[in-house]
Amino acid sequence: MKNMTPFIAEIIGTMLMILLGNGVVANVVLTGTKGNSSGWIVITTAWAFAVFVGVVVAGPISGAHLNPIVTLGLALVGKFAWSQVASYVLAQMIGAIIGAFLVWLSHKDHFAATESEEGKLACFSTGPAIRNYSSNLISEIIGTFVLIFVIFYLSGPDLSIAAAADAKIGLGSIGALPVAILVWVIGLSLGGTTGYAINPARDLGPRIMHTILFKASSDWSYAWVPIVGPIVGSSLAALLYIILT
Repeated sequence: MKNMTPFIAEIIGTMLMILLGNGVVANVVLTGTKGNSSGWIVITTAWAFAVFVGVVVAGPISGAHLNPIVTLGLALVGKFAWSQVASYVLAQMIGAIIGAFLVWLSHKDHFAATESEEGKLACFSTGPAIRNYSSNLISEIIGTFVLIFVIFYLSGPDLSIAAAADAKIGLGSIGALPVAILVWVIGLSLGGTTGYAINPARDLGPRIMHTILFKASSDWSYAWVPIVGPIVGSSLAALLYIILT
């Protein structure tokens, strides 16, 4: 661990999160997998534990932001240095792109066997159940607001989400579980409308990789929603937190 910098920790943590999170989507959506058509509960549960894995690995080193909006939100409320924001966001994007590539590599035969281009794209990035940009934007704003507002109360003065949770609960790596439960309930309760990106790197990085790998439409007309929505949601959460504290 002594050679792992916060930059590398954010890359690895985000990579693992995307590999396991988008990996479960591939397992459920792609043709011929053993998990094909296993449903939303499987996706949301695995995504929650994907976040858990990323937080456990990166938490002690970087604070396990794994999401530009977490980094932004913590900076807005004075819990993170603005001078480090750019490097964290860059690391998260790199990790997301690598993780998406690994999902493709591990499911390569199943991507080839799948005819649905929409299904293939779903293994990389999010999309709306009903395309209505204003409603989709509101869904991402609300989901991200919940994520960031609760994270403010999980993060400690050392900015480590996992370490702060551990300090409160005293269960070692299980201290990362509150963050996983938070992502799980957001997915179960609010995620059905847009696929709950609530993380621009999680959506944009894999969407870029999809374009590179498939040289096909990656629904770029929608790509602004999981970027702008989380930015607005995080800013509103920060504003309310500042007012309340």
